[in-house]
Order: sequence, then structure tokens, then C-alpha cells
Amino acid sequence: MQSRGSNARFSAMGMRSPISSLMLAMFATMASFYVAGRLWQDAQNRVYFTKELDRITGQGHSAISVADTLKIIECREQRKKLSALEMELAAARQEGFISKQSSDMSKTSEQGPVIVIGIFTSFGRKNDRDAIRKAWMSTALKKMEEKKGIVARFVIGRSANRGDSLDMSIDSENSQTNDFFILENHVEAPEELSKKTKLFFAHAADSWTADYYAKVNDNVFVNLDSLGNTLASYLSVPRVYIGCMKSGEVFSEQGHKWYEPDWWKFGDGKTYFRHASTELFVISRALARYISINRSLLRTYAHDDVSVGSWFIGANVKHVDDRKFCCSSWSSGAICSGV
Repeated sequence: MQSRGSNARFSAMGMRSPISSLMLAMFATMASFYVAGRLWQDAQNRVYFTKELDRITGQGHSAISVADTLKIIECREQRKKLSALEMELAAARQEGFISKQSSDMSKTSEQGPVIVIGIFTSFGRKNDRDAIRKAWMSTALKKMEEKKGIVARFVIGRSANRGDSLDMSIDSENSQTNDFFILENHVEAPEELSKKTKLFFAHAADSWTADYYAKVNDNVFVNLDSLGNTLASYLSVPRVYIGCMKSGEVFSEQGHKWYEPDWWKFGDGKTYFRHASTELFVISRALARYISINRSLLRTYAHDDVSVGSWFIGANVKHVDDRKFCCSSWSSGAICSGV
């Protein structure tokens, strides 16, 4: 009996064991599916949140590596250096690209002229121009440019009636002498002399890269050797304004020969500031470039010498009062003499 009872218990245990294993297997399978589902859902959530973060921050789907970040930093540094160089270049332009040179005033045509001299003339003054050509301008104009580095041109505008006999007379004379610098967009008139002076320096600076630029009247004789020796001592000065400096009364009465429409700007004393006399004065390359760049902003007054002085009065310019530039008398060592 005991043996039968024992066998029955073993038989019942054998029947329960396969059922328990099946349940355990089913439970394990369901757990695996559950864990896999959660992992997949977490992965999907991470993808979704990453996309949303990229969309909000505007980064899109790209990721910046460390190498790319370093390249961006390097580019920014290069951009800063470029900006600094551009500022230095702008400053150099204002300086006129002045370079150190020797005191020898002789230059070849390939190097550019030492000085460009604008001889201001007008219609009906051919006799004065011929006198200048015979006296100091020399008929061998090309040789003077190549050997001495001096460019000299008669400066004139156009007639108010463009193409008339006055213009044709100048064109005919220039075809024979080839020594005019014609301001095509300027109307030749005494009251426009200040504008003519500004245009001359602006266009001369654009046409020639010289060390100096000079303005002289067509009734003034110039000693070129003395002029060259004087200018040689100022080659190291980047912004220099040389002439016979003067001042004078500002006339406010209309109809006066020297009437100044803007007289009130010069104060109650009615006295002009220091400026170089109109007969002859010289400016350096940097100042000629300054006039060229700012031609549309520079104010002109009734007199050309006052106008030029006004352009430099507030700038960092060396004013040189050299009495050898006073053309009222021809003295020993003088640079000029008026007729």
C-alpha cells in the first residue's frame, strides 16, 4: 500500500513538471517581448527628441565634429586678421603709400615723376604760355620728364559753349605742343578757379604717382633746380604743404574785388587762416590723394588759395612757410618770380 501511494505521488509530480516548464517558458517569452518593446520604444523616443531638438536649435541633422569646430575658430581668427589688414590698408591709402626714399630728386619715367606741376592758364593767354615754354618749361618736355622726373602741364577747362573757337584754339595748340592737361568736365571761368584747383589735384593724383604736386600761375617763372633742392629735404614728411604762407582780411562787401560770400564763417575778426599764396605752392602725394578721395566733400571758397588752406587746416599736415616761394621778387635762391 505504501508502495502504491509513493508511486502515485511520483506520478502526480511527473504530470505537474511539464506544465510548470511550459508556463515558465511562456512567461520568459512574454518578458522578452516586453523588454524588447520597451527598448525599441526608448530608441524611437530618443530619435524623436533628437529631431525635435535639431529643429528647435536650427542645426538640422548635421553634427559638428571637433575638427570642424577648430576650423570654424581658425576661420574667425583669419577674418579678424583680414579686417585688421583692411584697416591698415585704408590708413596707408590716407598716407599716400609714402615710402622711404633718398634725397636724390632724380627719377626715371618708370619710377614715376618726382613732381607734377600744373601751370594754371586760361583762354587768350597763348603769349604767356609761350614765354613759359621758352623760359623754364623747356621745349624738350619729354627729356625733362625722363631725366629730371618733372611733369609740367598747362591746366585749363572747357568753354561754356563747348566746341566753340576757344576750345578749338586750345586743341590746335595742344596738337602742336602736347603740354596741356585739359579738365574736360570743368567750365573755364574766373569765379570757378577754386573748383578748378580741386579738380586738378584730384585728376593729377589719379593720373600720376608723384612725390609732389604743385600749382603755379602762368605768369610765374620757376627755378626748377632750386625747387628740387628744396623739396628733397621733405621727402620723409608724408603730409606736407609748402608755400609762401599768408593771411589777410575777409571782405564782406558785395561788389568788392575780393568779396567772400562766406565771410561770416571766419569770425568777427574777418581774417583768413594761414594758407599758401596762390602764385606757387606744393603739396605731397598723401594730400593730393586726400583731395582726390574727398573731392565731393571738400568745400570751396571764393579764392583758390583759401580753399586749399581750408582743406588742410583741420588735418594732421605739416605747414611749411618758405619765403623762397614768395614770388613778388626774384632774390638769391628764390624759387619763383612773378612777371
